[in-house]
Amino acid sequence: MSDIRFDNRVAVITGAGGGLGRCHALELARRGAKIVINDLGGSVDGSGGNSAAAEAVVAEIKAMGGEAIANGASVNDEAGMNAMVQQTLEAFGRIDILICNAGILRDKSFSKMTHADIDLVLDVHLRGTFKPIKAAWDIMKDQGYGRIVVTTSSTGLYGNFGQANYGAGKLGVVGIMNTLKIEGAKYDIKINAVCPIAATRMTENLMPEAVLEQLKPEYVTPGVMNLVKDDAPSGFILSAGAGAFSMAQIVETKGAYVGTGEALTAEAVAAKWDEISDRSHGQTAFQAGNQHGANIFERVSEGRGQT
Repeated sequence: MSDIRFDNRVAVITGAGGGLGRCHALELARRGAKIVINDLGGSVDGSGGNSAAAEAVVAEIKAMGGEAIANGASVNDEAGMNAMVQQTLEAFGRIDILICNAGILRDKSFSKMTHADIDLVLDVHLRGTFKPIKAAWDIMKDQGYGRIVVTTSSTGLYGNFGQANYGAGKLGVVGIMNTLKIEGAKYDIKINAVCPIAATRMTENLMPEAVLEQLKPEYVTPGVMNLVKDDAPSGFILSAGAGAFSMAQIVETKGAYVGTGEALTAEAVAAKWDEISDRSHGQTAFQAGNQHGANIFERVSEGRGQT
């Protein structure tokens, strides 16, 4: 098996001053990429900020003989993200890889969660994924190449107590991916999601020390390298942690036709519930919204005896 290399590639990683982002940046640099380290330098809850963390990772990369620059813009700042991309072009001439990794937490039960808690988390996780991608998108289109990774979470995919705001943002980035994998295909822009479980400052208070020791962030990074390589997939959700990897998907059952007009009642749907939720006939991971519609109309045709 040949080595995975990123020589002459330029990678931008948001939230790369520590944790997962730092590990992704260092590994890409080891494999030949030129790196832009974006980090606002704020606390876990999004307050404060300074450039020390980003500059420290730049120094690490330079010490290993790599090339890197720092950027301290907020991922939710449209002008800042545009300037970051322009800074990347001025320094390195292109942008090939974008890893959207920046994140914060404002965990509270939903009753106690304020609108400010909701807005800030969505600003960083959802809008803070949209805005760097938007800033880089047309450049990737024009050069006919791009690799993008968004960072989702088991909270977004499956839920977790006290994280309604975080979960909404983390499932939202999967929605971004699902459309951009379609729009980017003819330009060789591939976009994937990583769903990490790792010991970072965002999780250090959530798990026992013995568990955290098994969940080093560098154990996630080898999977991410496979999401940004030349022959990467697109639209893939890679779950990763402790050296183990799996694929997550949104799937749909075959379903059932109930009827229309007077035959279509709540009770009629209830009577078909077991068939609607039956997974024994297989579950499909659709690649686009029109396939979901096609499945529904296939059931309609079957129910009306038109197949």
